[in-house]
Amino acid sequence: TTIYTNRALCYLKLELWDRVLRDCMLALEIDKMMTKAHFFMGQALTELEKYDEAITSYTTAIESAKARKEHFGDDLHQALRRTKKKKLHKEEEKRMSEEIELQTLLTKLLIDDLERKKNQEPSDDEVVEIDKHNEDLEAKYTKYLDTLNHLFAELDDRRKKREVPDYLCGKISFEIMKEPVITPSGVTYERSDLEEHLQRVGHFDPLTRVPLKREKLIPNLAMKEVIEHFMENNPWAEYY
Repeated sequence: TTIYTNRALCYLKLELWDRVLRDCMLALEIDKMMTKAHFFMGQALTELEKYDEAITSYTTAIESAKARKEHFGDDLHQALRRTKKKKLHKEEEKRMSEEIELQTLLTKLLIDDLERKKNQEPSDDEVVEIDKHNEDLEAKYTKYLDTLNHLFAELDDRRKKREVPDYLCGKISFEIMKEPVITPSGVTYERSDLEEHLQRVGHFDPLTRVPLKREKLIPNLAMKEVIEHFMENNPWAEYY
């Protein structure tokens, strides 16, 4: 398995993604829970924009590393977060394209409907009023178009603000925190991530390196309230 993963690493550096996948699969045929193979496979799949498969590979790598008590630092969690972010951005780009198509279609329908009504044969008593009738129609449909463009502009503004502030994310997994705790050094972490660090890596603060014990962790209730408020107003962040 080491030969396959070492060669896969070389292919990663050469950006030969298909060959990375091939060697990782060969390694996994021998050891289906080999952490490095799943890790390298996740990187290659991310580059190929197969994000769901990459997320599965990274998740398996994290579970394998925990089971085997292997230490990869924060590399696995960071890679998983980057891939989730790329997936979200790709989905956003697709939504933007669909929204532009929809706006274009609705605009065309309104303009076509305006022209159709303007070209309708007027009755005898309406002939004298034709100019005023067309002016009223122009004003009415101009208002429709303005409203339509305003709605899509608001949607675009909301989409541009779809970013999770860094201070809401844990310093280890970089995921949005669910149970934030603060250390004596003043740094806030996700409880489960920090407790795992203390158990597997050592009894010290990951950032400040100051000695730290589990009983010194204090729930950061203010941050928890901020996170809950953000999630209520940004349900899309659940998949961020």
